[in-house]
Amino acid sequence: MANSLVIVESPAKVKTIKKFLGSNYEVDASNGHVRDLPKSTLGFDAEHDYEPKYITIRGKGDILAKLRKEVKKADKIYLATDPDREGEAISWHLMKALKLDEVKDKKVYRISFNEITKNAVKASLKNPREIDMSLVDAQQARRMLDRMVGYRISPLLWAKVKRGLSAGRVQSVALRMICDREDEISAFIPEEYWNLEADLLQLGSKKILKAKFYGTSGEKIAIHRKEELDQILEDMEGQPFIVEDVRIGERTKKPPIPFTTSTLQQEASKVLNFSTQKTMRLAQQLYEGVDVKGHGTIGLITYLRTDSTRIAEEADQAARQYVGSTYGAEYVLQNEQAKKSSGKIQDAHEAIRPTDITLTPVMVKDSLQRDQFRLYQLIWKRFTASRMQPAVYETTSVKVASGKYLFTLSASRLTFDGFMSVYVQDDEKEDSNTLLGKLEKGDELTFSAWNPSQHFTQPPAHYTEASLVKALEEMGIGRPSTYAPTITTILARRYVTKENKNLYVTELGEAVNGIMKQCFSSIVDTSFTANMEFLLDKVADGTVKWKTLIENFYPDLDEAVKAAEKNLESVKIADEVTDEICEVCGRNMVIKYGPHGKFLACPGFPDCKNTKPYLEKIGVPCPKCGKEVVIKKTKKGRKYFGCENNPECDFMSWQKPSTQKCPKCGSYMVEKGSKLLCSDEQCGYSMSLKECAKESI
Repeated sequence: MANSLVIVESPAKVKTIKKFLGSNYEVDASNGHVRDLPKSTLGFDAEHDYEPKYITIRGKGDILAKLRKEVKKADKIYLATDPDREGEAISWHLMKALKLDEVKDKKVYRISFNEITKNAVKASLKNPREIDMSLVDAQQARRMLDRMVGYRISPLLWAKVKRGLSAGRVQSVALRMICDREDEISAFIPEEYWNLEADLLQLGSKKILKAKFYGTSGEKIAIHRKEELDQILEDMEGQPFIVEDVRIGERTKKPPIPFTTSTLQQEASKVLNFSTQKTMRLAQQLYEGVDVKGHGTIGLITYLRTDSTRIAEEADQAARQYVGSTYGAEYVLQNEQAKKSSGKIQDAHEAIRPTDITLTPVMVKDSLQRDQFRLYQLIWKRFTASRMQPAVYETTSVKVASGKYLFTLSASRLTFDGFMSVYVQDDEKEDSNTLLGKLEKGDELTFSAWNPSQHFTQPPAHYTEASLVKALEEMGIGRPSTYAPTITTILARRYVTKENKNLYVTELGEAVNGIMKQCFSSIVDTSFTANMEFLLDKVADGTVKWKTLIENFYPDLDEAVKAAEKNLESVKIADEVTDEICEVCGRNMVIKYGPHGKFLACPGFPDCKNTKPYLEKIGVPCPKCGKEVVIKKTKKGRKYFGCENNPECDFMSWQKPSTQKCPKCGSYMVEKGSKLLCSDEQCGYSMSLKECAKESI
């Protein structure tokens, strides 16, 4: 009979942890939070010291009843929820819901581990502790602040704009940042400038060297207009190109630091095209445990919510040993990477890393789903690279004089690949220049051609999920656990749309942001929100009382809401009208939004209640019948392309069809990545999208 009970958050962890412990341990899950503030009210009394009122979450009664039975059987209870503020709060709520603080004949402990491995779990059992009430209070304060903003402002948006809207303490700031970026882009006035390159040749070589215009020996000159360019070219007419200075040097590129939550989300977005939500879902699976052939169920990565780049000494030494034995001693990083220090960093956890570096991506590939494998491989490569030597380049910098003007050319050659033998980032660009012979001062280069190019300054880029996460982190807004749900919410509320990774604010988003700026300026002020995060950190380390935060925040919010209810005028957001005609009454149907996304509805409601599914057309005729191809979804939510005339026409394709016909067999072609493939697999013809674009021109 088990005499120890270990309670974790997720059922997925139960199987993993149970394997590590003997028959004396029972492992069960709370399935996340068991208590929360009630949904029907604010959940606290502002007149009585802001004391929160917690109730059992609907549906958790059976779970708690089962846990109570297990508690009765056990002599020791270990609360093993996640190692962060949220996890600490869940342990405290379990303590209260199961009345563990009232039992006299049982010992109750709090344990936590940064990775779900046998060593980590057993070590935590040897070092139990009490619940950290400072962390609990920080979570309570965050929960109540979020509840205040959401429950007081959201009903106002429902009344003044439309039903179904919401405001949030971090969400509304993120929306403002996107709106502000849109304003910058709209206000941007492009300015003309020109670049000038000279194609030059070394003596006895046919390899073109690209020399860039610099200015004169005394100053750098920017070319703003075509007239300025023409004057420079006229001045250099017939002038020779003489090497004035040659410098040989060495450049090192430092290895990357291990992933934090933010940098993992950014890199997974750029490299794997994952949304922040998808990245966190997959990372959670890798952390909780995966059945790996030959190893059983094990956690493959450390805890996924962290803003620290710290690595445990044991893991650091294991990584260096692995690098040395696999790549050679010369590849092992000789000294610790300098960490970026910031007052915003919480160093409670390690960076995100593999729990066992010897479990290479190749070894676990057959045990993982495709996207799990791709994320694990990214994490493994990044961590391994962080324990490797810098890459080394030999660089050559040359100044070339032509009349009174100066040109520069540079070349670099990789002499030691270091960490780049494992991990290469997208920003690594090869130098186009290759010096075949040694250049010396006084050498003359042969002129081949001018390459002038006109450019215009570009506005700031639209936010992507990756760049928004980076900006939120840099400003100290939100925490690792909040980035993904924040972005998911503003997309779900249709304040923002996503096209080709870029985030664009909608008319609805602009209206909501306008109200927030007008009536709740402090809520959407980035500095105010960042300072609130700082104060929450102070609650977590025990230097600020959590109710002090609440007492200073709520009265001003209450006053602002009452003023807005009285003075704010309603905002009308018109529904998007489509070309689809209502077959009942003949009106043009409009796009509405429901729990499952877009649908078409008659604007004559309630007189006409006709609705129908919304089918998004892609501008491609059906290869079978000529009607429109539309985007559809399976019952499990997987996207595919089908004919709008279904069921009369049964055309469907998992890949997006193209208007392009296969030049080899005449079948329709489909898009896959950067290529067009013939839909007839037996044909096998393919072409790049770039080639297709050139042909269409």
